[in-house]
Amino acid sequence: MIPSPYLLYLGNSTEPLSVKTSRGVAAWRPELCVGEYRGEACTLTVGLDHYSFEEAVKNGAKTLIIGVANAGGVLGPQAVIDVVAALKAGLNVASGLHERLSSHEEIRKAAAETGRQLFDVREPPAKLPIGNGRTRAGRRLLTVGTDCSVGKMYTTLALEKELQARGVNANFRATGQTGIFIAQSGVPIDAVIADFISGAAEWISPAREDGGWDLIEGQGSLFHPSFAGVSMGLLHGSQPDALVLCHEVGRAHMRGIPGRELPQLKDCLETNLKAARLTNPNVKAVGVALNTSNVDGDEAQRVCSEIEAELGLPCQDPVAMGVNKITDRLLECFESYELA
Repeated sequence: MIPSPYLLYLGNSTEPLSVKTSRGVAAWRPELCVGEYRGEACTLTVGLDHYSFEEAVKNGAKTLIIGVANAGGVLGPQAVIDVVAALKAGLNVASGLHERLSSHEEIRKAAAETGRQLFDVREPPAKLPIGNGRTRAGRRLLTVGTDCSVGKMYTTLALEKELQARGVNANFRATGQTGIFIAQSGVPIDAVIADFISGAAEWISPAREDGGWDLIEGQGSLFHPSFAGVSMGLLHGSQPDALVLCHEVGRAHMRGIPGRELPQLKDCLETNLKAARLTNPNVKAVGVALNTSNVDGDEAQRVCSEIEAELGLPCQDPVAMGVNKITDRLLECFESYELA
């Protein structure tokens, strides 16, 4: 377990998507957060108190979370300097970037000298199994998307909260670095060797006999040329009984690929259902989760109504509207569940 409370590192970020890890931890685990650290050029905040490393330690922080992401998932020169400074101030450091903290000699040396710990959460568990596709007990829901970073983690966490509030056994299963910081467990699925992705999904959501739900955080998109392989592996290994499609209203193009349009919702949903049927022929779509942060409330309601009419599924923004209608449909489709 990563020692808490946390200080969230924003560095010199200026692009909102780059701090989604810090924002996610602050939103879903505020009780674990002391504050945030921003560099001089940072133009963003996640709404927490701003502290230096020394101030954070005085206020009880135990671990600096590197809550930023960039193309390639690398530590820049300034981030390395900051990590060393945080270690010397008395903080452990945890990172979800592809580039490991331990790959930098100056970081390893500072950790050894100060007795602080380094946590690279994008290091997959050892000896993951190869997927086999065999039917296993329990119920599983997977969030899928038209693109990356459209709200799959937020949707999955919102469904966990709603189901638990109704007395249903439900557990969030993290597959990305932000989710792992929030759940304090999980598998960084995009760091798993391709042959083992479906096996990792099976491992994170094993058979369960309590009638409850594993709610599996989706990654990428079957329609994204860069990340479709991860999405497919999750679909097959999760063996989902239910899918929720996630989409951001008004997104101009696939993330990182200007000029490449997002798929139509109906096409995206049908493609995901077809792929999921390889390991669960009875999979059902139970809702559409929209990120409507780019439009006003009236427009968000209008878009939701249009999608409901087109797809025959409940459509909500999990943050602005909740997920009560999607949860209703889920439980209507799967009447056999056990109260906690």
